[in-house]
Amino acid sequence: MPGSADTGPGNNPGAGPAEGYLRVENATRRYGDLTAVDSLSFSLRRGRILGILGSDGAGKTTLLRMIALMIPPSSGNITIKGLDVLRDRTRLKSLIGYMPQRFGLYPDLTVGENLDFFMDIYGIRGAEREKRRERYLGFSNLLPFVHREAGKLSGGMKQKLGLACVLVHQPEALILDEPTNGVDPISRSEFWDILAAMQDEGMTILVSTAYMDEGERCDRLLVMHKARALTLSAPAEMLAGFADLEEALVHLIHQADGEISGDTFVV
Repeated sequence: MPGSADTGPGNNPGAGPAEGYLRVENATRRYGDLTAVDSLSFSLRRGRILGILGSDGAGKTTLLRMIALMIPPSSGNITIKGLDVLRDRTRLKSLIGYMPQRFGLYPDLTVGENLDFFMDIYGIRGAEREKRRERYLGFSNLLPFVHREAGKLSGGMKQKLGLACVLVHQPEALILDEPTNGVDPISRSEFWDILAAMQDEGMTILVSTAYMDEGERCDRLLVMHKARALTLSAPAEMLAGFADLEEALVHLIHQADGEISGDTFVV
């Protein structure tokens, strides 16, 4: 995968190697007395795939929503390409593609009409419109189903259509919240093949997942538990000494209860 990793964690967010495409610095999100994300810091280089793993309620969705401009951090800073998610929200919108757990496809519209709707939103017209239709429905293998209503697609096909709609404005950063949850293994593999193709073109991807085989396809894994980061490391580093990634994850969570670290990590 493209790019080279910095070695070791950086405890100083201002250190040179930590200056990445995405910077999260002491980001916290509170809902009343509940802290959903607590003083989280890490840096991500452009063109990486960052997988986010963790227990239920760990704060994964809240973190992704803050990065995707859906909710503001209660404190701390998040920047993408040097642009602040609060001060530069308008400029950042065109750089980000966000696919939540329940992506809003229109079931009564066809595959083509759904894609057209999103191209209308982004003002994509003329020859470029047809070019992008062919491209994003083509590599998602949806061109043969362009006239089928979205509500009649399989779960995997719906997710691929959702991804095509998110990608149609060609964002630099793609943020996905458990996009393959409940999807069959073949469709999940096809979905990740699309992500790999996007990474090859330089796209930065953040994806939360409950599937450990998907975690192994990421450059780095951020493990969250009880609103904080346990570790950020390469899949191979997490696997060291364990039979599989699931065993490593369970070990980390059990070990971390009561002693969670709030360090800054560098990708």
